[in-house]
Amino acid sequence: MSEHRIHGRAFLRGAIQDDTLITLRDGLITEVVQVSPRPANAAGTDGLIVPGFIDLHIHGGDGADFMDGDVDANARILAFHARNGTTALAATTLSGSQHDLKHAVAAITKTKRAAPRGAQICAIHLEGPYINLHRAGAQDRPSIRSADIQEIASLLEEAPPKFRWIITLAPEIAGAQALIEQYRSRILFSIGHTSADYSEAVAALGWGATHFTHLFNAMTGMHHREPGVVGAALVSTDATAELIADGIHVHPVVLRIATMTMPNRIALVTDAIRACGLPEGKYRLYDSEVTVVEGAARLNTGTLAGSVLTMARAVQNMVELAGLPVHTVIPLATEVPSRILGVSDRKGKLDAGYDGDVVVLSPKFAVERVFVAGEPIETDRGS
Repeated sequence: MSEHRIHGRAFLRGAIQDDTLITLRDGLITEVVQVSPRPANAAGTDGLIVPGFIDLHIHGGDGADFMDGDVDANARILAFHARNGTTALAATTLSGSQHDLKHAVAAITKTKRAAPRGAQICAIHLEGPYINLHRAGAQDRPSIRSADIQEIASLLEEAPPKFRWIITLAPEIAGAQALIEQYRSRILFSIGHTSADYSEAVAALGWGATHFTHLFNAMTGMHHREPGVVGAALVSTDATAELIADGIHVHPVVLRIATMTMPNRIALVTDAIRACGLPEGKYRLYDSEVTVVEGAARLNTGTLAGSVLTMARAVQNMVELAGLPVHTVIPLATEVPSRILGVSDRKGKLDAGYDGDVVVLSPKFAVERVFVAGEPIETDRGS
């Protein structure tokens, strides 16, 4: 494999350091040192060198969706998001029929084994179908059902035994407690699309849930007499939570509040759908039609239906809209999700021995360069 050397400002150990030389070889970061001036055999940048972004919650992009159940479509998603700075992700499904979910999971597994050029699949995230009908959002309502241990057992058989799984579910629905307690050592359970109150959410954390799906969206909010699911997330000491930082799903001030209240426990996600990267217009989201106008994807009822966000834009929004310093934001797209996915020993940091997943951001947060496993990926500049 080829060797690549990058020199410039880099995010290292929680801070931005100048004159950093990063060497990529044999798929890994082999050296991170401070060197001035720039060596002649190193590429320089006026931007910022950061670890590759990691997305826990991503449905699609570039016209494809993981629910399509198609290896070529999945490869297109991985290539698109890699071009925009995401080097690892959890392939995310929606509430669907048993047949369609199993077909999608099988295709994701085949895609991972084929290892197409692009972002690496680190997990499968089942967002539903075990959610609350009244908090379905853009999910397919006829597909929503009670938690089913046998269905999950069947889906688990489609992937290698050590594959990482996330399941978003509503703790108040029938069968939720039994499912969590049965598989909590193998599956990361996330509370979401739920009408649970505060006590029910706390109970679910006690059963073994450890995460919250797109915090504030499709869940009970915090009231001064009923803290709701949001309150349970904010006061938890260990649970992590996702934020969709597109400036539409969550107000920038609330993005800031959540990040400050839950230090080291917030992971930025895109919740991107097939329309991500494409012109405004009408697109399919499983069995529903979605219209994208002015950066927002909605059902014909006005309900938000995922996003057209990239992780680079999410990072930019957290800095420019929420007003957080870049050294606070970068871990939300790198270190925190790597820990949630159980890959923090090899992803999420710029350090010797880590995977060669590196992104160079321009001063205006455009993705200038991307490396996945030490190899360069063509970028969508300005995305």
